[in-house]
Amino acid sequence: MMAAQLKTVLDGGRYFEGPRWHDGRLWFVDCMARTLLSVSPSGELQEHAVIADDTPCGLGVLPNGDIVVLTMFRKRLLRFADGQLSIYADLSQIATGTIDDMIVDGQGRAYVGDLGFNLPPPEDRGAVGRIILVTPDGAMRVVAEGLRFPNGIAISSDHRRLVVAEMDGACLADYDIEADGGLRLRRRLGRMTDPDGICLDRDGAVWVASFTEDAFIRIGRDGEERARIAVPGRRALACALGGADRRTLFCLSAATSYEELRKGRSVSRIDVVEVETPGDGWP
Repeated sequence: MMAAQLKTVLDGGRYFEGPRWHDGRLWFVDCMARTLLSVSPSGELQEHAVIADDTPCGLGVLPNGDIVVLTMFRKRLLRFADGQLSIYADLSQIATGTIDDMIVDGQGRAYVGDLGFNLPPPEDRGAVGRIILVTPDGAMRVVAEGLRFPNGIAISSDHRRLVVAEMDGACLADYDIEADGGLRLRRRLGRMTDPDGICLDRDGAVWVASFTEDAFIRIGRDGEERARIAVPGRRALACALGGADRRTLFCLSAATSYEELRKGRSVSRIDVVEVETPGDGWP
């Protein structure tokens, strides 16, 4: 356990998601407040944009530094550049359900999770989730299917590996990335309840925010648990490795529950802890 080393850098938000380390700051969204935000390591908060007509969730950073924001129900990717939001991609004709998390790799390719159903989730939803690839030229195609609520996504720095958290599957789906950006399932690994946001480190391990275990868990390449950071009484939402040497683990959590979320009740915060192995790839 590493809970004693946690330091709070930001508190009092509603529901923080999509952390991405970029240009010396942690960028993220507040889903419930519908805002795009960033915070410095010392806790200086900046609001960049309001997404008034939809709920933002996943984030990505294009190679030129522009931010891409996913909006869940209108199924769009928005580009944030020069202080303005504009349409980057409209996935409404290809996504079969609500879109959730996403990541942009170093080549500008966006991988987007399609739940395969509309939220709130139906009881009999099954393994209908997919991953949609959006290439820099605007082309879109489905590159993975058969996922049980695809959530957090991470990509290795060599562009050869993609990992996605299966929230309903209680595991991680581990893919090989092919030369054209397609995905080939290698295996499923780890066991954790309600995995949400994830990030990779240089050893190939995956840090996982386990929503109902109230913890951030490090899963090795062999699928075994290697470390656990507890946030008692708080739901773990997402994580990212950042800081000057990428050894700062940003842990996003919320005091809420599934029942309280349905009523719009949640208080979110960001804690940090220094870890031994630096981050790798995206986020």
